[in-house]
Amino acid sequence: MIDPATTTAIDVEVFDPPLCCPTGLCGPVLDTTLLDLGEAIVALQSEGHAVTRHMMTTDPQAFMRNRDVYEAIRARQLEVLPITVVRGRIVKTGSYPTLDELHAALAAAG
Repeated sequence: MIDPATTTAIDVEVFDPPLCCPTGLCGPVLDTTLLDLGEAIVALQSEGHAVTRHMMTTDPQAFMRNRDVYEAIRARQLEVLPITVVRGRIVKTGSYPTLDELHAALAAAG
């Protein structure tokens, strides 16, 4: 395991549960939560923040590289996902953050 605080300059990381479609645009019904997350990511990136999403199905190693994420999943299984990490610290589990929550977490992290 690698300590996430020492390995990356990424401001925000989102660790997604297994999804068929990360955009929310697939299937018979739009997933507005994923659409909102996508808009929040675009907004943060336009503000100069580095944001990364990790998909469990396509990037499982990212879940193992982050010690805190790995331990959270071991303790609570998939119910803990999604996990949001801001500047190396878990700030939210079990649901996606809003843009306001992300701004608050970034401000608190300095």
